[in-house]
Amino acid sequence: MDFGMLGTIDFNMEFVMAFLSIVLIDLVLAGDNAVVIAMAVKNLPRKKRFVGIAVGAGAAVLLRVACTFVVSQLLVMQYVKLAGGAVIVWIGIKLLVEGAEDECGHKEAGTIFQALWIIMVADISMSIDNMLAVGAACKGNLFLLIFGLALSIPFVVFTSNLLAKLMDKYPIILWIGAAILGKVGGEMMVTDPFIVDIIHTTKAMEYGSMIFFTALVVGTSKLILRRKAAKARAEMAAGGGSAAQR
Repeated sequence: MDFGMLGTIDFNMEFVMAFLSIVLIDLVLAGDNAVVIAMAVKNLPRKKRFVGIAVGAGAAVLLRVACTFVVSQLLVMQYVKLAGGAVIVWIGIKLLVEGAEDECGHKEAGTIFQALWIIMVADISMSIDNMLAVGAACKGNLFLLIFGLALSIPFVVFTSNLLAKLMDKYPIILWIGAAILGKVGGEMMVTDPFIVDIIHTTKAMEYGSMIFFTALVVGTSKLILRRKAAKARAEMAAGGGSAAQR
C-alpha cells in the first residue's frame, strides 16, 4: 500500500514487528510524560483538566513529530541532554511546590496556558529517548513514525487523567511524581556526551545521579515550602500586631 511521501506499507512480518515495537515503546515510555502532565494540570479546575491534558498531549506530540527528524543529530551534541535534564529538575521542584501549596489552600488555580507551556517544555525535554526509540523502530517509514508518536496521545491522556485524580485523593503521589522527575533529570544530565567525556559515566554513576537529583527535588521543594510557610506566619503575626495597635 503506497501512501506517497509517508512511505509504503507492506503487511509483512517486518511491518508487524515494527508496529508492535512502537506500541510497546509507547506503553513503556508514556509513564514519565503522564506524570509531568498530571502534575501540570493538578491546579486547574476539574472541568478544565481533561481539556488541558488532551490539548497539551496533542501539542507535545506535534512538536515531537517535528523534532524527531533532527533529534538524532541533537543527541550527540554536547549540553543538549544536560540542559534538558536541568529543565526537568526545575519543573519537578516548581510543580511540587505549587501542588503542595494548593493542598494547603494557599495556591489559586492555574490557567490552561500555564499548564500547556509546562507540558510542552517538559515533554520535549523528556522525550528524546522516546523519539529515538520510535524513530529506530519505524526504520525510515514516515507513516509508522507519525503513527507511533500519535499513538502516545491516548496512552498519555488516559494515564495523566487518572494520575491527576489520584493526586487529589492521595497527595503523596504528587511527591512520588516529583521524585520521578528528579530521577529522569539526573539520568539525562549524567548521560550527556559532555559529562560522559569528562567522567566516563558508569552504571553506578547513573544510579547515583538519579538518587542525588531525586533527593534534590524533594529536599529543595520541602525547604521552599517551609520558608514560604514561615514567611506567611510572620506576615500574619505582623498583621495581627498592627490590628491590635489600632
